[in-house]
Amino acid sequence: QVQLVESGGGLVQAGESMRLSCAASGNIFSINVMGWYRRAPGKQRELVATITSGGRTNYADSVKGRFTISRDNAKNTVYLQMNSLEPEDTAVYYCNAEILNRVTMRTRLYWGQGTQVTVSS
Repeated sequence: QVQLVESGGGLVQAGESMRLSCAASGNIFSINVMGWYRRAPGKQRELVATITSGGRTNYADSVKGRFTISRDNAKNTVYLQMNSLEPEDTAVYYCNAEILNRVTMRTRLYWGQGTQVTVSS
């Protein structure tokens, strides 16, 4: 079994910063891409940022220059540093990871349970 557990959400004021973490655990052989997505109220889930095992990153235009994704491969953990937060960033944030399961030896996408980020104006 593989689990992704997010932490770090909460309530902040506009302009402030917040860091999210997501740790993968369980029957992990290797992890390829890790990423963050979000779903705002009344909207579809959207990509925030992704990072490959080699450190290549990709960002949504709406967060470029404000958010930074990083990962610690030794800890199977991905981070999202969010600066200059805006009310429009309010959403449930989900992490995901493309993981090769060492028991099944199959690769699939796993998702965390989500963490609420609320930015007040």
